[in-house]
Amino acid sequence: MKVDRSVSPSAERILAAADKLFYRQGIRAVGVDAVAAEAGVSKRTLYNYYPSKDDLIAAYLTARFRHLEPSDAPAREQILGNFDRLERMFADASFRGCPYVNAVTELGDPKHAAAGIALQFKEQRRLWFRALLERLQAREPDDPGALTSRRRQSKLSSSRGNADSPPGANRFKTSASKLCFTDFSQEKPWTRPRQQVSYRQEKFCPPFKATTLH
Repeated sequence: MKVDRSVSPSAERILAAADKLFYRQGIRAVGVDAVAAEAGVSKRTLYNYYPSKDDLIAAYLTARFRHLEPSDAPAREQILGNFDRLERMFADASFRGCPYVNAVTELGDPKHAAAGIALQFKEQRRLWFRALLERLQAREPDDPGALTSRRRQSKLSSSRGNADSPPGANRFKTSASKLCFTDFSQEKPWTRPRQQVSYRQEKFCPPFKATTLH
């Protein structure tokens, strides 16, 4: 699906409006009429840049994608810092969950462009964790599931900035802290307990495995 990535002021306003409305209200709940009105453009102008709503959805998700590389900071510091960031996100009243998980769940179509973008996003995160775990000489760096379980992913898709969210993120940070300050070479491989998940969760929110993907 080809998306017009023009950087014209009109295109930028349309994309900003889509980002605001899709994330706050949901992709299915918002039509192109609402996006055009929020952006202050006509539907014709919107369609000149984004020929269909699917194109606009793909552009919205792609615009949120940020390339992520491990920095030179200590690996433990970066991993734990990630959980600090999540805790702040969960505590923010504007937090509406992961936009990629939300999009996949709402659309329910594995062939939609949103599904591919969501998988790319998760693959990038998996590679980020793997690189840091390799620095820590983790026994299984391709399976950072010990730090990012399905339970955490369900938090990302269901958290709505409520009072229960920050403690949840903090619990994961505590677990990650214990793992990061463990001598991995002396530990037995971690085994993830099996949980009942739906087909869609299994496909789009699986454990971080090298063979999984994003």
